[in-house]
Amino acid sequence: LAILGLTGVVLRLLVVVIRGMAAPAPICSLLGQPALPLLSAEGDINIGAVFPLHRNALFKVHSFTSRPEKTPCISINQREFQFAQTLIFALEEINNSSDLLPGLSLGYQVYDSCSYAPLAIHSALALMNSPGPEDSLGNPSSCSRSPAVLGIVGESSSTSTIGISSLVGPFNIPVISHFATCACLSNKKKFPSFFRTIPSDFYQSRALAKLVKHFGWNWVGVVNSNNDYGNNGMATFVEAAWHEGVCVEYQESIHRTDPREKLLDVVKVIRRATARVVVLFMGLGDIIPLMNEMALEGDPGLQWVGSESWITARLLAENKAYGFLRGAVGFAIRNARLDGLEGFLDKVHPSQAPDNTLLREFWETVFQCSFEGGSSTLCTGTESLAKLKNQYTDMSELRIPNKVYTAVYAIAHALHNLLTDLKNDTDSGKRPIRQNINNISCESFHSLCLSLRYLKEVRFRVKTGEEIWFDDNGDVVACYDLVNWQQEEDGTLQFHVVGLYDSSMPPEQRITFNKGKLAPASVCSASCPTGTRKAVQKGKPVCCYDCVPYSNGCYRCDLEYWSNEKRDLCVLKPVEFLSYEEMMGIVLVFFSLLGSGVTTLVAVVFSIHKDTPIVRANNSELSFLLLFFLTLCFLCSLTFIGRPSEWSCSLRHTAFGITFVLCMSCVLGKTIVVLMAFRATLPASNIMKWFGPPQQRLSVLAFTLIQVLICVLWLTVSPPFPYKNMKTYKEKVILECDVGSAIGFWAVLGYIGLLALLCFVLAFLARKLPDNFNEAKFITFSMLIFCAVWITFIPAYVSSPGKFTVAVEIFAILASSFGLLFCIFAPKCFIILLRPEQNTKKHMMGKTSNDTRY
Repeated sequence: LAILGLTGVVLRLLVVVIRGMAAPAPICSLLGQPALPLLSAEGDINIGAVFPLHRNALFKVHSFTSRPEKTPCISINQREFQFAQTLIFALEEINNSSDLLPGLSLGYQVYDSCSYAPLAIHSALALMNSPGPEDSLGNPSSCSRSPAVLGIVGESSSTSTIGISSLVGPFNIPVISHFATCACLSNKKKFPSFFRTIPSDFYQSRALAKLVKHFGWNWVGVVNSNNDYGNNGMATFVEAAWHEGVCVEYQESIHRTDPREKLLDVVKVIRRATARVVVLFMGLGDIIPLMNEMALEGDPGLQWVGSESWITARLLAENKAYGFLRGAVGFAIRNARLDGLEGFLDKVHPSQAPDNTLLREFWETVFQCSFEGGSSTLCTGTESLAKLKNQYTDMSELRIPNKVYTAVYAIAHALHNLLTDLKNDTDSGKRPIRQNINNISCESFHSLCLSLRYLKEVRFRVKTGEEIWFDDNGDVVACYDLVNWQQEEDGTLQFHVVGLYDSSMPPEQRITFNKGKLAPASVCSASCPTGTRKAVQKGKPVCCYDCVPYSNGCYRCDLEYWSNEKRDLCVLKPVEFLSYEEMMGIVLVFFSLLGSGVTTLVAVVFSIHKDTPIVRANNSELSFLLLFFLTLCFLCSLTFIGRPSEWSCSLRHTAFGITFVLCMSCVLGKTIVVLMAFRATLPASNIMKWFGPPQQRLSVLAFTLIQVLICVLWLTVSPPFPYKNMKTYKEKVILECDVGSAIGFWAVLGYIGLLALLCFVLAFLARKLPDNFNEAKFITFSMLIFCAVWITFIPAYVSSPGKFTVAVEIFAILASSFGLLFCIFAPKCFIILLRPEQNTKKHMMGKTSNDTRY
C-alpha cells in the first residue's frame, strides 16, 4: 500500500509538471476594481498627484463573503480642491512655456485619498500600474511597461505620505509632498525617493521651543494630533523645549474620530492646568472639534502657540466662536503671490468637462447650484456663497498652494535636465534616443525616466523669487514667518507677520523679531521675593518651586549656588575653565602655533638641504619623523584649552601621551644609531646591519605601541571625565578634567619619563665620541631640559589651583617641546644657513685643520 501511495504521488507531480510546461506564459490581470483619477489630462509625459479632495471616507461593514464595494467619499474639501487646481495651473503654465520642456506636454492624473491612508496607498498603486482596459483583458505586455506617471505630488498628510513613499520608494518613483512635514520622512533609508517643498517639522519644533523661551514661558502644555504628524512633532518639541529650559506640564493627544468624552477630558485638563500657554501641534481637521468644545465653555484666557498646519487657517480666524484664539502665535510657511492663479480658479466650471463628477459636485456643494445638461440652472444662498467662495479663491494666503506649484516645477526642471543630458549623450552610445525630444515619453528611456539623481541635483528659481534645491534628506531650507493673530477694530482676526525664522543662518541668528513681548506670562512659579528662598515642589520639574521664608534669617545655598550681595537669594556660581577668549588662553595658543610653525620651517630647511653632509650624517629619516611628531606635540596643547567635555578630556591626555612617546622613540633611535655607528667603525664590526632604516622605524612603532596599549586600558577601565570642582573655591565652580584612573595617568607619564631617562643615559655615554659634529651632545642637553621641566611640573601641577593647573600642564608641554626643537635642530640650522663652508664631510669627520667643535 505504501508503494502504491508513493507511486500515485509521483504520477500527480508528473502531471503537474507536464501541464506547467504546456501552459502559456503568465499574463498580468488586475485584481479588484481599478482606481480612476478624478481629474486627468493626457500629455506626452504624465505627473500623478494624490490629494484628500474629500474630508471623510464613508465606511461600510463587509460580510467577507463577496468582493467589497468601492469606499465612497463625502464632504468635499475646498482647500485641497484648490491645491489640485494649482497643480493643473502650474502644468498648463509649463506647457505654454518656451524655455522649460519646449514642445513637450505634461499631463496629469489626480486621485482622491478621502483623508484616508489606505485609499491614498490604493491611489499610489493605480499610478504605478496604470490600470486600464488592457489590464482587464490580461494583456501580457502590461507586466513590463513603465509606470503611468513620472512622479507623484502629494499627499497632504504625513501618515498618508508615509504609506505612499513606503510603497513606491523601492521602484525609484519620486514622491514630492507639499504639506507632509513629519521629520520621520527625512529618513532616506526608509524613504529613498521622497522629497518635499515644505520644511521638515524638525526645524519648526525647535523654532517653537526657542519662541516659547524667548517670551519667558517656561511652563506650557502640549496638545497634538494622534497621528504621525502630531506625535513626531510633539516629541521633537518636548525634547527641544527641555534643552531650552522649558517645562511641559501636560501632554495630550486627540484624533478627529475620538468620542466627545475624550475631547471633554482634554478640555478639562487644559482649563484646570496652571500653564497659561498651550502649544497645539495639530492638523486642521483635528483642531476644529477641540475648539468647538472650548468655545462652549467661554474664553479660557490662554496664550495659544500653533504649528504651521493651522496657524494661518482662515476657517478658524473667521469663526466668531473662536475669538478666544486672538493673540495666537506660531510659525507659518512664508506667503507668496502666484500671478494668474486667481483668474484660473475663477474659470473652473463643470462646462469644461461635463462628464467630470468632481467639478459638478464642487459647484453643487460649495455654490449650491444644480446642473441640467451641463449648465447651471439654479444657485441659492448668495449671502453665504461669497464667504464659501473666498475659501477657494482667496489669494491672500497662498502658502501651501505655492508649495504645490513649486513641487510641479521641481519635477519639470528635473525632467528638462534629464532630457537635455539624454539628447547630448546620443553620440556616446550610452542610450540611443530620437533627436527630436518632442516625441519622447517614459517608454523611450524606461528606468532612466525614474532616475532620482536629477531631482537630487535640481536647483532653480521660481517666479516668486524663491530658490529651490533639496539637501541629502530631500528637504528644502526651512524659512518661516512668525505669525500673530491680532484683533482689528472691526473685531475680525488678522494674521500679522511679527518675525522670521531662517535655518540657513547661524543658530543664534535664525529667529528675528520685530514686535515686543506678548502676554500673558506662563511660568510654573513666579520669582521669589526678598526674604524668601526657592523650595522645589516634590514630584514636579525644577522650574516649579515654593517661596519659603528664611528660617532664623539664614539659609545655606546648595553647592552650585552662592549667596548674592544682599544675602537674601541663592544665585548660580560662575563656572571657571581655561578658555580661548581670555588672555592666558590666547598667549598659550600663540606659543603653540608658533612652535608648530617654527618646527615646520625647520622641516622645510632640512628638506631643501637633505643631500648635504650635516643632514645625512644625522639620520635624516628619523630627523624628519621627529620634526613631524614635534609639530603634533605643539598642537596637542590646544586640546587642553576650552570647556572640558567627555571627548576633550579623553583626547587631551591620550594625545599628549602618544605624541611625546613618538618623539622620545625617535630621539632614542637617533641616540642608539650614534652609539652603534661608532662601534661599527671598529675592525671586523658589522653591527650596523641591525640598525638600518627598517629597524629604526620598527623600534619607533614598538615603543609607541606600548603607550597605545596603556592608553586603551586607561580609557577602558576608568577614562578621564569633566568634573565640577566646588571644593577649591567656595565662590566659584572650577570645571576641570578628572583623570579618572590615577594609575593610568601616572603610567602614561611614567613611561614617557622612562624613555627620556634612557635617552639621557645613552646620550651621556656617547657625548665624547670623536666626531666634529657629535649629535649625542645635543641630545644630552635636550634630555636635561626635558627632564628638568617635567620634574618641576609635578609639584607645580599638584599645587596649582583652578585653571592654572591646565596652564601649568600646557607650559610643560610647550617648554619641553621647544627644548627638544632648539637643542637638537638649532645647531644644524646654524651651520646650514650661516656656516655653509662647514657643511662638508671632512669637517663632520674632524679632519680639517680647524678643530672647532659645535
